[in-house]
Amino acid sequence: MTERLDAPGPMLRRGPRPLLLHLSLAAMKSRASAGGSPSSKPESQTWNAIEATIHAALRNAAPNEPPAVDADLIAGIAAYRRHPWSRALSDPPSVWAEGGSRILDYQQPGSEGPVVLFVPSLVNRAYVLDLMPEHSMLRFLAGEGVRPLLLDWGWPGEVERGFTLTDYIAGRLERALAAAAALSGGPVVLAGYCMGGNLAVAAAERRPALVSALALLATPWDFHAPDAQRAQRTAMCLPLLEPSMGLSGTLPIDALQTLFAMLDPFGVGDKYRAFGRLPMDGARAQMFVALEDWLNDGIPLVAGVARDCLAKWYGDNAPVRGIWHIAGLPVNPTALRLPTFVAAPGRDRIVPPASARVLADLIPHAVLYEPLAGHVGMVAGVGAEKALWRPLLDWLRKEHRV
Repeated sequence: MTERLDAPGPMLRRGPRPLLLHLSLAAMKSRASAGGSPSSKPESQTWNAIEATIHAALRNAAPNEPPAVDADLIAGIAAYRRHPWSRALSDPPSVWAEGGSRILDYQQPGSEGPVVLFVPSLVNRAYVLDLMPEHSMLRFLAGEGVRPLLLDWGWPGEVERGFTLTDYIAGRLERALAAAAALSGGPVVLAGYCMGGNLAVAAAERRPALVSALALLATPWDFHAPDAQRAQRTAMCLPLLEPSMGLSGTLPIDALQTLFAMLDPFGVGDKYRAFGRLPMDGARAQMFVALEDWLNDGIPLVAGVARDCLAKWYGDNAPVRGIWHIAGLPVNPTALRLPTFVAAPGRDRIVPPASARVLADLIPHAVLYEPLAGHVGMVAGVGAEKALWRPLLDWLRKEHRV
């Protein structure tokens, strides 16, 4: 029997995560469309949008009607799962390690530029900054004479599952920072991406002798900007998450992905439908797969940190109010006296520009840069070199006279 040329390939991936949530949202949106479904624009990306969609779906669905089938979405997900691309980059040498964490050194031979310690978020893999050979922020900077170091937090093990933000900042990050300064022979540039920027601000204030300059890339600080109610609704999820955190000591990956999905409830469905229409052998499809693989390859957030973030950051808006404490001391960006680069991407749906922009007002003489890019696109997208890499490089050269 001749083999069918259109036979399905192996299912290689699990995403988008959590799959059932995204399929359910798509079905609800389809079934509610007759009654006017909620908009998927940013102003409707709240828990209210989900609630309204569910209610509309219930009103419009017949009692025994099966869920609507979104053929384009299913086709896009199947195309993603069968795509042959996989990340094959090898990690550079590790120059420091503690627990599950390590520092990777991207230095190229002959480099004499500044040492920059990059601090990523605790909830995503660090390799977003080194995604693909032609889309690697760290390898680009290394090729321009900078010595990038990447703090890879790693998977939280038994020790880390008892951590709070104080343990991560006043403990592990400060020891990693000291190791980077020892390699450099002096203070280093500290660069934080997303949540990593919050940690970097606190560490820079606590250990100013180890930091020569600070770069904050899409770092949230005013968690109630521009929508305080949305942030507070996120904080109200904490009691619902406690049973799961009590069982594992972490906030599981799919729970985290659900919280992120609430920022743009129908965005995942839209992008997978668009992906399904792309030529699968093209560069855009490959980039989509690379980013989705990273997004679906998450890290659970330890319970103590999850409680701090949801209750204190999203609920109390503690950072911008000056009541966020590390090791008993308030974190106060106005006390920093460092050259600072604040990037607040204008198309960011994860960290609204107003949330990140406030740091440029609080830190004396900070430089504010507002690229027309998204949260991930700014660091790893097709236009990332123009959007962020070169402006950051120019700032580093100006501050360090490279």
